[in-house]
Amino acid sequence: MSVQPVRLFGDPVLRTPAAPVTTFDAELRKLVADLTDTMHDEGGAGLAAPQIGVGLRVFTFEVDGVAGHMVNPTWNAVDGEEQFGPEGCLSIPGLGWDCRRALNVVATGWNMHGEPITVEGTAKLARAIQHETDHLDGVLFVDRLDPETRKLAMSEIRAAEWFGRPDPIVKVSPHPMFGKAR
Repeated sequence: MSVQPVRLFGDPVLRTPAAPVTTFDAELRKLVADLTDTMHDEGGAGLAAPQIGVGLRVFTFEVDGVAGHMVNPTWNAVDGEEQFGPEGCLSIPGLGWDCRRALNVVATGWNMHGEPITVEGTAKLARAIQHETDHLDGVLFVDRLDPETRKLAMSEIRAAEWFGRPDPIVKVSPHPMFGKAR
């Protein structure tokens, strides 16, 4: 298991929908371990496989003491309640904006051994589930911002020290999504 470089905004892998996992083997277990190690090292609340350059539908999370991973996840809103609050992304380091998400979700998928799992999330955990599943669909949270905020976000991203660098792998303080995962 090892910490992997996090891909940054502008990397095409972040905009490419990930493929479903079809084989639950040692390689998948290593991927989950690498995602977990990298998420902890970066201080994130979640990390999706495309963020480390792997185009598979897998993510890890650790929010408010609830930790785990999901393979081939889907989610549904439990009710019509929404939340509007700060969100960030390890692939857009050091920046964050308020984003609207469902307040309560139920996610279903599989664990790394191919066993079915269900995760019920509210508030921050619901936000993380939605955010990481978006990554698996090639969607970034800035795509979910209202038009005015998205325009500001894109301006701030283009002005960021890491944007457009030929070697864009950087280490920064934890993103403003939720603070430290631990």
